[in-house]
Amino acid sequence: MNTNKLTFRNALLIGSLIFGMLFGAGNLIFPVHLGQMAGAHWLSAAGGFLMSGVLLPLMALLAISITRSNGIYDLARPNGAWYALIFLILVHATLGPLFATPRTATVSYAIGIAPHLSASANTWGILIYSAAFFGLTYYFSTREGRITDTIGKMLNPLFLGLMFIIFFMAFISPMGHAGSAAITAAYRHASFTNGFLQGYNTMDCLAALAFGITVITAIKGLGIKRQRDISWATAKGGALGIFGIALIYIALIWLGATSLAHFKMADNGGTTLEQIANYYLGTAGDAILAVLATTTCMTSAMGLVVAFSQDFHRRFPKISYKAFLRFNCGLSFLVANLGLDQIIAWSTPILMFLYPLAITLIIMGIMSPLFKNDPLVYRITTGFTLIPAFFDMMNATPAILHNTAAVQAMISFAAKFFPFFSLGFGWLSFGIAGLALGLIIHFAKERMASPAISED
Repeated sequence: MNTNKLTFRNALLIGSLIFGMLFGAGNLIFPVHLGQMAGAHWLSAAGGFLMSGVLLPLMALLAISITRSNGIYDLARPNGAWYALIFLILVHATLGPLFATPRTATVSYAIGIAPHLSASANTWGILIYSAAFFGLTYYFSTREGRITDTIGKMLNPLFLGLMFIIFFMAFISPMGHAGSAAITAAYRHASFTNGFLQGYNTMDCLAALAFGITVITAIKGLGIKRQRDISWATAKGGALGIFGIALIYIALIWLGATSLAHFKMADNGGTTLEQIANYYLGTAGDAILAVLATTTCMTSAMGLVVAFSQDFHRRFPKISYKAFLRFNCGLSFLVANLGLDQIIAWSTPILMFLYPLAITLIIMGIMSPLFKNDPLVYRITTGFTLIPAFFDMMNATPAILHNTAAVQAMISFAAKFFPFFSLGFGWLSFGIAGLALGLIIHFAKERMASPAISED
């Protein structure tokens, strides 16, 4: 079988693809807002944010490489076919038409268009903008075989050039000193853990799992055929792409902290970005930010809808790839018109439930050669993680649910019996205990099954 070797140029192209698909709506607004909330503690908060926003997505790509999976379903399959299918649907619904994909349009509109329109005009503005946004997303995504060229060669360089202008102006003339910026109460003593939880909002860990099949398809399109070479290309390209994201995260968090010298704490990072761009570049800054936001969010939207359609077409082959594309883009258009605040409010509890399941799945995938991918280890670990993750989800629900008697009773119970629940990590000790128990049982079974050594 003829196969090409991974060249550094191809690794850069794969890294650019991964960068373009992962870096989108949340990657712009959440780091800046984190910087404002953390203030002088921006560096420790950035450490937590990088753990969940950079390290976990890289680990997800490595887990896919090590297990030779084609995506979420294959990685979760040791837990059983039904669990894998349900997990696939939940992740893609979150990344797809319910939360992340609509958010790509609402964020780019909120920071690039909305500030220049009246409140009454914004109702029609978001309708027209989101229709054009998802129309273009659908058009580009139907060119499935050209996604590497479209994202890697056209849109990424434009985005990076626009981002560099804002960073350069900020670095040569900072608005203030990040080390003396005000610190909000939540970040005075728990900046690292709160930064880690803020990283959930980027959804990049889930996205990296979902993009596995897209990345592998692109790698095969470069002529790399052997499974070992595909795994190596995924790992190397992923490291390059995610390292670029990490550098931009640090710069955005720092920008948010320094902005407190001139601007009050904003409700979201989109407002802060618009203020920063206007501060340095005036009207030109507003125009640059509008193009930047639309560019980066559209690359992310393309990656999301392609991964959604590829995975579901693979599971339900009677429905065409383009039919799934139309469904995703159409429903995303409708949800986007509900507004950014509603999307963020309802996505947070879902992420608090899904992320622990994804984290434990990724860790087990990486460790799978150690226990020979034994399904028992997966099932015990997942079972131990599932219940406390549900309680973490209920603790993060919007006020309309959070303040009900039933939810308050659940929160009181979890706060009493689940370690680290108040920090948002009620699942952590249970997940570790489940993994340890699963490994002990696996090695005990292996030892009992091995033939006894006869004594001569």
